[in-house]
Amino acid sequence: MDGECGEGNCLGWAVREASGTLSPYRFNRRDLRSDDISIKITHCGVCYADVFSTRNQFGHSQYPLVPGHEIVGVVQEVGSDVERFKVGDHVGVGTYVDSCRECEYCNVFREVYCVRPATFTYNRPDSDGTITKGGFSSYIVVRERFVYKIPDGYPLDKAAPLLCAGITVYAPMMRHKMNQPGKSLGVIGLGGLGHMAVKFGKAFGLKVTVLSTSESKREEAIKVLKVDEFVVSSDKQQMESLTKSLDFIVDTASGDHPFDPYLSLLKIDGVMVLVGFPNEIRISPLSLNSGARSLAGSVAGGTKETQEMIDFCAANKVYPEIELINIDYINEALDRLTKNDVKYRFVIDIAKSLE
Repeated sequence: MDGECGEGNCLGWAVREASGTLSPYRFNRRDLRSDDISIKITHCGVCYADVFSTRNQFGHSQYPLVPGHEIVGVVQEVGSDVERFKVGDHVGVGTYVDSCRECEYCNVFREVYCVRPATFTYNRPDSDGTITKGGFSSYIVVRERFVYKIPDGYPLDKAAPLLCAGITVYAPMMRHKMNQPGKSLGVIGLGGLGHMAVKFGKAFGLKVTVLSTSESKREEAIKVLKVDEFVVSSDKQQMESLTKSLDFIVDTASGDHPFDPYLSLLKIDGVMVLVGFPNEIRISPLSLNSGARSLAGSVAGGTKETQEMIDFCAANKVYPEIELINIDYINEALDRLTKNDVKYRFVIDIAKSLE
């Protein structure tokens, strides 16, 4: 591959400094341990976290950095103690690849909240002292506990976004009992996470309303995603028409935005869950107290609920909307992602374009 550099048993694409530009890079994956699985990567989704990390927007990026935490592939080797997987199985890996495995949260399979904390799939110290490297690469070695079974027949390219975008909205929706048919759900933002919240809402039998700043998304939201209602959040009259009408809201917006106007849309005892990362949250206590409303937060999910989510998607034919790309398009894709120019998740075809 033109521009390839370095030595090692794994080929990936890495960013080497805060410009965020990725290029081919070779490095070494660890030798297989008894509880490890080696996975030949076929596809990897592109998350906004990849933008943050490659461009060092949080100030803790360690270069060279290989991003990617929506990983799907085929088992190519298993350790001697592995019981749940065999060579040839279709599998996935999400946002973290290890945890302490013994704290109160790990013991109930909520490893994403591990007190150690959990080891992220890339840009974090691993148990062997190396820095984890993600799925923009040819293969990955992961402990069996943190690998998920992709059911037979589920398209591998569409499975990739489930490992971050999917579980990030599914976990809080289940935790706050949003799977009650006939209830009403509002979804703020219609990107990678937002469109998955819509799809889960429809699969749960909810009446789904999209709350968006962009009128241009109305037609596709209604015709393709089959939402029940579309409201432009900057239109005061449209917003007022929804006052106290929603049982739940999933807020996927990461840009700064007001919270009180959205909280006013909740019924008494309504719940709004924040899964995005705005710079700050400002609310009037009246928005919560006067309606006995709740504002909660969430990130990804534990291993048990992640597998449950994948199985639910397979059983109910819930498929993310994706744009399949080659690895050499990744820099353009990241730029487009910063402009919200994707419907609704980029997925890299690793198997066909990284060689």
